Amino acid sequence: MQLRPTTTSRENVIRSRRPRRQRRGRMRGRRPGGRVASARGRLRHFRQATLLAVAITSLLLLLIAPWEAGLAIDAGEPSPASEAVSPAPADPDQDLSPEREGQSPEPTEPIGQAAAEEAARTLETLWYGLYGNLPKFLVVLGVVVVAWVLVRLVRPLLRRTLKRWEKADAVVALIGIVIWIFAAGISLSVLAGDIRALVGSLGLIGLALSWALQTPIESFSGWLLNSFKGYYRVGDRVAVGDVFGDVYQIDYLATTVWEIGSPSRGGFVQAEQPTGRLITFPNNEVLAGTVVNLTRDFPYVWDELTVPLANESDLGLGMRVLTDVARELLEPHMSAPAHRYAEILERAGLEVGVAEEPRVFVSMNESWTDLTIRYLVNARERRKWKSELTMRVMAELKKEKHAGHLISVFPRRQVQFIGPDGLAVKPS
Repeated sequence: MQLRPTTTSRENVIRSRRPRRQRRGRMRGRRPGGRVASARGRLRHFRQATLLAVAITSLLLLLIAPWEAGLAIDAGEPSPASEAVSPAPADPDQDLSPEREGQSPEPTEPIGQAAAEEAARTLETLWYGLYGNLPKFLVVLGVVVVAWVLVRLVRPLLRRTLKRWEKADAVVALIGIVIWIFAAGISLSVLAGDIRALVGSLGLIGLALSWALQTPIESFSGWLLNSFKGYYRVGDRVAVGDVFGDVYQIDYLATTVWEIGSPSRGGFVQAEQPTGRLITFPNNEVLAGTVVNLTRDFPYVWDELTVPLANESDLGLGMRVLTDVARELLEPHMSAPAHRYAEILERAGLEVGVAEEPRVFVSMNESWTDLTIRYLVNARERRKWKSELTMRVMAELKKEKHAGHLISVFPRRQVQFIGPDGLAVKPS
């Protein structure tokens, strides 16, 4: 029989707690600001929800029981609720003392009964408020119906008048918003009666709603700005923040694009070709970020292909060979867009030295020389022309007449022997 050493319960507790503390410490090291950021996000959402609740409560008080909010009450005018729940006049001959001769004091009402009576009085107050404001509600309903009919009639008329104007949708939306704001002002003035209290209440409600609905308001403002300025339209290829693709749909609050791949962005397509995914982003990105439009005024972009050659190569010959290959392939498709691009720059007062044929530029690298072909192509066909140009350049460099003159760059390693005196020596 073997005896095993035993440990006390305190040691077991310490050992069982130690790994948890170590794990917690490692988790804190991995995400030092995760809890703080999460708490800030929850606090922001709570503040927005609170402001929205205050706005909705103020609006309900304004509509259902305006006397509770201090509206529509003259100095001597009693509210319907106060008339409904006013107590009966007391009999002066009646003895109000709690105790009478030879009688015990009456028992007080139970708490539940008092709460039920208070709830009944509250419901009765709301009912009298609703019943008293019924004519006003009918007037408001008529105003809303008139505004709805007016908007339904104005929109087709404006679209027919403006036709294909780029900013027609924004103008139609703004006119509809103005009509609804005007109708809302008339309705609230009818319900409230006192214009001063109405303005104060609307100011508080508007402040609360502006804080609670900050993101939707910014998105709508971004849509208006894009509609009038024309940063992008449906069909344009744009890059907005981290999103890159073709614009598919533009709504009041968000924009949807067909995603396009790119080597500089993560994804399973590493070239400028469609990925098949739809991406939606809020329109406030127009206000806070940078919008890059590749096809709005000029659907062509400059592209480059870099061909590395060894330093021992004939660089002059390399430039002539690459220029001939690029001209043969791209010059027929490049001259007209280049001339149009030069006209756009000239109208804007910018430089007008636009090449109408491909050009080759030379730059030094670590241990070789780069020959870069610069050319103008359609923004949606960059990969097509770059692939075709690469195939022709590689086929030209493999010809026997260029052997020994145009040397391609391959990974290589140089070994050097150093003698005792620190100088390079030849291997024996």
